[in-house]
Amino acid sequence: MDKIYITPPFIKLEQFLKFSSLVSTGGEAKLLIQSGKVAVNGEICTVRGKKLFGGEKVTLETEGFEVALK
Repeated sequence: MDKIYITPPFIKLEQFLKFSSLVSTGGEAKLLIQSGKVAVNGEICTVRGKKLFGGEKVTLETEGFEVALK
C-alpha cells in the first residue's frame, strides 16, 4: 500500500482521490464515492466530504493508499 503525504491535518475524500491520481476530475470522484466503490479503513464510504487524517487507508477496487502527514 502506497503512502500519500499531505500537508494539512486532514484532506477530504474526493480531494484525496484526485490528489492521489485515482481519478482525474471531481465529478469522477463524486460518482465513484456515491456508487459505493470507495472504502475508507475497510468500510464503504459514500460521503464525499469525509475528512481523512494520517494513518487512514483508502481503497478503490484494487488500488490502495494510506494517508500520511508530512
